[in-house]
Amino acid sequence: MDIKKFLSESRAVSPVIGVILMVAITVILAAVIGTFVLGLGDQVGDTAPQASFSFDYDGAQEITITHESGDAIASDDLSVVVPSDLTAPTVTKNDGADDNMNAGETIVIELDGSETLDNGDEVRLVWTSESGSNSATLQKYTYNA
Repeated sequence: MDIKKFLSESRAVSPVIGVILMVAITVILAAVIGTFVLGLGDQVGDTAPQASFSFDYDGAQEITITHESGDAIASDDLSVVVPSDLTAPTVTKNDGADDNMNAGETIVIELDGSETLDNGDEVRLVWTSESGSNSATLQKYTYNA
């Protein structure tokens, strides 16, 4: 090996490293821009709240849903889904002064007239995001006679 020739060589590794760095920067920029263009970066606020609810049915015309624990949820984001064969029930949200369902607060559903839940009927508490783009069933109750 000729050491004089090795030390006087004008080529270096820097052009190869430069190309690799340019490609890496381009890939990273494309990934960041693609994430925001596809809307993956702004879904943080539309996740379903984490909360626990209990149901109490008196066997006649009243179902009480109690917020047991978890996140406070805006009352306007909650809806109750009852079996389709029931006439539209009266839903009363006892949500306090802040219009949020906090632990201990209730939703009371009063069934119309002589209607009752039949065996296997399901009542669901559904959360829908403010934008309306996401929804989730937070809790469901199945009546077993």
